[in-house]
Amino acid sequence: MTVAATQTGRGVSRRWAIIGLLSLGMVIAYLSRSNLSVALALPAFIRSFGLSDTDRGMLNSAFFWSYALLQIPAGWVVDRWGVKLPYTISFVVWCVASAGTALTHSVPQLAALRIILGAGEAVVAPASYRWIRFNFAEKERGLAVGLYMTGTKIGPAVGAPLAAWLITVYDWRVMFLMLGLGGLIWLIPWMALVTDDRRQPASTGSAPAGAANAPFRRILASPVAWGTVIATFAYMYFVYFSITWMPAYFVEQRHLSLSKMGLYTFFSFGGMAIMATLGGWAADRMIARGSNPVTVRKWFTIAGFAIACTELIGAQASSAGMAVLFSVVSLSGLGLATANYWALTQTLIPAAAIGRMSGVQNCAASVAGIAAPLLTGWLKQRTGSYEAPMQAIWFFLVSGVVSYLAMVREKYAPAERAE
Repeated sequence: MTVAATQTGRGVSRRWAIIGLLSLGMVIAYLSRSNLSVALALPAFIRSFGLSDTDRGMLNSAFFWSYALLQIPAGWVVDRWGVKLPYTISFVVWCVASAGTALTHSVPQLAALRIILGAGEAVVAPASYRWIRFNFAEKERGLAVGLYMTGTKIGPAVGAPLAAWLITVYDWRVMFLMLGLGGLIWLIPWMALVTDDRRQPASTGSAPAGAANAPFRRILASPVAWGTVIATFAYMYFVYFSITWMPAYFVEQRHLSLSKMGLYTFFSFGGMAIMATLGGWAADRMIARGSNPVTVRKWFTIAGFAIACTELIGAQASSAGMAVLFSVVSLSGLGLATANYWALTQTLIPAAAIGRMSGVQNCAASVAGIAAPLLTGWLKQRTGSYEAPMQAIWFFLVSGVVSYLAMVREKYAPAERAE
């Protein structure tokens, strides 16, 4: 199914319904990857496994070892085999691995299941971005990506309070079991709505006829690719700090209860989800009126990074209220970048390589997922506070802004070549 083939009323409705499904799939994925961080804020869980701060950082990062390693292979898989079949298989794997955490009794078992979970989720982002690239034109793509990306924010937003509630009402084992197996219901509408796209041609109707792919090594050598990788790492470092260590920060540093921690995490990521959708929609409207897509999406991204830097104000605040306020403001502001930095990749990279480039970009995001919990745990253990970890976030965000200003430029984009 191409962009040109989806303009009938029924086709349009089906496309947006599938965007909703892709977003819901990301909600389930983030529930599975973030539920452990809530358990790791529970004193009883820490005692039962005898965990140090370094152990907690290791377990929070274990998911990303396999997730990062498999991003580029996953991009190749979806470029070769399409979206439906690889996504279906991976979905089953990660839901079962998440539920299996309920049966663990040792740190190695916990780590092993997190690695399997990461392998299962590796195909999600490359598959989703490939589907969007082949089914939405440029003037719609920001909103499509924004709606899809709300799943990456709603997941942590509802995941923390939901996991905390299940732990409070039942226990942590029931929490993992219910969140893992419950997600399998998603497969019913997925199998009904999505068609097999293994033979989908490279041309989408939004590229010139006859356009082919640039050699992938030339794409990777482009300043656009490297600038995108650096900015993606910076963006996701903050996000994964918020997913893996923010619950513990609120409980240990700001002395909030587990239930209040879940509530404020909900508002932080909920605000980010709203801003992601609004930022993508606003950029689309500007582009539809004739503004340059690269310029518009680039400056939305830079604005999001700039607002995110206000997290340092909250870190320096003496009151818990101010800390919570700037946690919400900084993450919500970063939402302006969410849809636009991913949509910009689709604008600047040849269509036939979008699965692989999305894999590279998500690999950078996954490396941030490894680095953020490990570096935070190490810095906290060395300094005895969260001040140094918060300063590290600010450093990476500024690096992301610099990379966009210097390298992510239209003149550096690798062009498609006709064969």
